[in-house]
Amino acid sequence: MHYRTLGRTGVQVSTLALGAMNFGAIGRTSQDEATAIIDAALAGGINVIDTADRYSQGESEELVGRAIAGRRDDIVLATKATMPMGDERNHQGSSRRWLVTALDDSLRRLGVDHVDLYQIHRWDPTTSDEETLSALTDLQRAGKIRYFGCSTFPAYRLVQAEWAAREHHLGRYVTEQPSYSILQRGIEAHVLPVTAQYGLGVLAWSPLASGWLSGAVRAGREISTHRADVLPQRFDLTIAANRARLDAVEQLAKVADGAGLTLIQLALGFVTAHPAVTSAIIGPRTMDHLRSQLAAADTVLTADVLDAIDAIVAPGVDLAPDEKHDTPPALLDPALRRR
Repeated sequence: MHYRTLGRTGVQVSTLALGAMNFGAIGRTSQDEATAIIDAALAGGINVIDTADRYSQGESEELVGRAIAGRRDDIVLATKATMPMGDERNHQGSSRRWLVTALDDSLRRLGVDHVDLYQIHRWDPTTSDEETLSALTDLQRAGKIRYFGCSTFPAYRLVQAEWAAREHHLGRYVTEQPSYSILQRGIEAHVLPVTAQYGLGVLAWSPLASGWLSGAVRAGREISTHRADVLPQRFDLTIAANRARLDAVEQLAKVADGAGLTLIQLALGFVTAHPAVTSAIIGPRTMDHLRSQLAAADTVLTADVLDAIDAIVAPGVDLAPDEKHDTPPALLDPALRRR
């Protein structure tokens, strides 16, 4: 396992981080299974665990909390808030009112008195940067969080948040957590240059592209990834973007074979090869998944392999642009552009 500094914090983190989204109802992972995965991940050198209140409506945090009891200080523990937690309209977003409550709920479920990294899960267009950063700064000063970051923010929102922090003398985001894989390279054009400019650590989620790069999706075979059951439209081959992804996967598999690597090693090695990326977040649902992903812990891709990848999916290109998760609200809601 390799280690890098998380942004400018001085905290050393593993280049593979353990994502806990599949723990609980989403991935049908029990406490015993989650604990075994965490045990093996830590033994393999991973020291970052990333979860969120939204994952199985808090169940993921509960499973993680029980699994890390007694060894919390050896782990860089991260969680997130802002996604809806129930039907109450104010139980979501990044207002001070909700973040204070959401963090207390997360600490209770995790069984800890602080988290190392508290992240805004998605940009909330209804809340000002000053409101959010002020609340996060106060929570940091109270000792409940060590650092705070954001997830899936467009580049211009990162810049705006940086300006707001300086303008109002508040704490700043120290990390960004974007979606990034060989098949989704759009952040190379805008987000990663901004994170590098401001010294933000980058924790990349979905480096296996929801299973497309796990080896479970190949031409002529029945799709066997769990994500196909949860999000079938992402694997519907009547959709042009999915046919493009399948074609790319077949070409990438040949590159991996030629380099003596598995497709998973190629995919994870690609993400961690980018100089702006700190860690790739893996999200194993089973021990077999974890073993296959830990095998990429020391993978370093050569220049010719990286060039071959560029020839298949060009830098800065998203093969499925509708899955970017950071589209400005005005492009999604007609009422915001037809006033």
